[in-house]
Amino acid sequence: QVQLAESGGGLVQAGGSLRLSCAGSGRTFSNYNMGWFRQAPGKEREFVAFVSESGVVTYYADSVKGRFTTARDNAKNTVYLQMNSLKPEDSAIYYCNGARGKAEIFDYWGQGTQVTVSS
Repeated sequence: QVQLAESGGGLVQAGGSLRLSCAGSGRTFSNYNMGWFRQAPGKEREFVAFVSESGVVTYYADSVKGRFTTARDNAKNTVYLQMNSLKPEDSAIYYCNGARGKAEIFDYWGQGTQVTVSS
């Protein structure tokens, strides 16, 4: 089982940037495609970004394309989400999980990290 811990969230003004990290434990972390997901109050959790096992393949939700970038460092068992040009509608709790396409594969979630973007 891979344990996941997200960090890096915070309060930022619109137009600002944040970098989120997802630290995974376990020797098999590098065997998984990984995804970022987010959940805003009163809304369903939604897909944000995908990165393949090797880090070569990435894709994004239309709402963040061109502003967010995901990458991974398998030597550090860590996945990153660089978020630029943040908008108030990006405010949510952000989570990472194993991914198959735009869906999560683990039936558990970390604590997430809160991102709040002020206008």
